[in-house]
Amino acid sequence: MAEENPKPLNYIPEVILKKRKSREAWALRKKEQFQHKNFQSIKKPEDFIHEYRNQEVDLIRMKRRVKRKLPQVHSNVLIIIRIQGKKDMHPKTRKVLYSLGLRSMFSAVLVKPSEGIMAKLQRVEPYVTYGYPNLKSIKELIYKKGLARMDGRKVPLTDNSIIEQELGKFGVVCIEDMVHQLYNAGPHFKEVVRFMWPFVLNKPAEGLKGSKTLFKEGGDTGNREDLINELIDKMN
Repeated sequence: MAEENPKPLNYIPEVILKKRKSREAWALRKKEQFQHKNFQSIKKPEDFIHEYRNQEVDLIRMKRRVKRKLPQVHSNVLIIIRIQGKKDMHPKTRKVLYSLGLRSMFSAVLVKPSEGIMAKLQRVEPYVTYGYPNLKSIKELIYKKGLARMDGRKVPLTDNSIIEQELGKFGVVCIEDMVHQLYNAGPHFKEVVRFMWPFVLNKPAEGLKGSKTLFKEGGDTGNREDLINELIDKMN
């Protein structure tokens, strides 16, 4: 019986072998990350106790702050930036932040100062910093970070027709008109603010110390007055 000729081995190109090895290594890394994340997500009873105590301390301090005289400001427009606050805040504190439109870290909003706004700022003072934005800051924020609110969607302000469509009835047809209303606290300030999503700023490489102490006392929070523009430059 004649011997069968041995079949040649299938040749696999080196590039395919490298890709296969790379995919296997990536899969192993993902598996390790997933296991590590699951391990970290398991809270111990003492973690819950520590979190609860921090929230109760936050509530006590808030109640003390609201007894003080409201902070005074000297500007028609304020920018408020959320710089603190995760699990250590009481739900009541979080509710006030949300009512200001500050749902995430480093989000920012423009507001007209009023007794109600200043009362809210007093309540959430350890978690925000605020001040008087200049014309340059407002203009650059809108051009770089501005997003229109249209049917619940975030729409970049790339075309003045978007602005005219929503705000034309108020005589606001372009970004420059928006800047004018916001900087001068114009008659249609509220409509322009409602038209926009809160700004989402970048974490600054420097300028924040992670302190809940007031800015005027060497910390991060509270009123920076005109110096807020230096922080905006670092976060925009």
